[in-house]
Parts: sequence; structure tokens; C-alpha cells
Amino acid sequence: MDTLLPYALLCLTSIFTLANPLGTMPVFLTMTQGLSDAQRRSIVKRATITAFVILIVFTFAGQFIFKFFGISTNGFRIAGGVIIFKIGYDMLQARYTHVKLKDNEIKTYADDISITPLGIPMLCGPGAIANAIVLMSDAHTVTMKGVLVGSIAFIYILTYFILRASTRLVGVLGETGNNVMMRLMGLLLMVIAVECFVGGMKPILVDVLREGMG
Repeated sequence: MDTLLPYALLCLTSIFTLANPLGTMPVFLTMTQGLSDAQRRSIVKRATITAFVILIVFTFAGQFIFKFFGISTNGFRIAGGVIIFKIGYDMLQARYTHVKLKDNEIKTYADDISITPLGIPMLCGPGAIANAIVLMSDAHTVTMKGVLVGSIAFIYILTYFILRASTRLVGVLGETGNNVMMRLMGLLLMVIAVECFVGGMKPILVDVLREGMG
């Protein structure tokens, strides 16, 4: 129980920050400009379901991918830490890094933006996938695995409601509020990334030192 609560909090904060529904709001509104509320609801529903399914698949298949390609968890932790740190740094600068859309691209995606770019890579990008795989490797019990899956489900349900209310929320927060929120989440993400990087580097350095001393 002592380790379960901190693990649950790490799952919730890291997944929420990487899904970044608050940062996605202004981009979502730009992409769906001119569409009706019903169309927006439909896009949000499909986007969140897509992101949830993809993340769950990678969460459980990640370990098999590691074994198949001979990748170590620690190596992935370091790479994941770098990716998450980069995303956090860009968020700290109040930059939208997930996807850069031009006017002609918005028209191209209009048919089904719920799958891409909204579902992937905005709500479920490489940072979220790397984070989920690392969290699953840390889940040593069935209860912890259940906490992780529950956290992913909860965050994407929350994301669905946030994006549905995005028209009102953006008006309430304003541009300054959105930027402040993004910077705070970016800072939190950078801290998580450093922990992830150190967690992967430490066992590798210990092994190197042991071999050197031996």
C-alpha cells in the first residue's frame, strides 16, 4: 500500500500531462473551426477512444517488443526520458510541439482528424507511449497493473470531457491562462523525464562500475 499510492499519483500526473488535453484545446478548436457541436463531439469521442486503445496496446505489448528486438528496459527509460524532457521543455516555452498544421493541412484532415493528428500523435504521442511502457515495467503486481490501466482509462475519460467543454474553457482561461497552464505542465513533465532518465542510467552505471572494479 505504501508504494501503491505514489505509483498511482505518478501514473495519473504523467499520463495527464503527456495526453495534455488542456494544451490540445486551442489546436482542436482551430482544426474544428466551422464544424457543428455534434461533429465536434463525434471527433472528440473517436479521438479519445483511438488514443486509449493505442496506449493500452503499447502498454501490454511493450515488454514483448523489448524481448523481440533485444531492447533493455533501462535503455528505453533513457530514450523515453529524453523524449518526455523535450516535450516538457517545449511546453515550458508555451509551444505546441505535437503537430504543426497549415491551413491546407487542416482541410486535408477535416474528413477524419479524430484518428490523426488528434488521436495520434496529439493525445497519444511517443512520449505517452514511452511513459506507459516504463510504468508497466514498474508494475510488479496485478494491483499495480490494474492501477495503470485504470489511470489511463480515467485520464482519457477526463480528456473527453475537457475537449467537449473546450469552447467554454478556452474563453474562461484566456490566452494567458492557457500559456500558464501549459508551462506548469511542462515543468512537471521535465521533472518526470529526469526521474525516468536517472532511473534508466543508474543500473547501467552500477553495472559498468562493477565490471571496472572486477
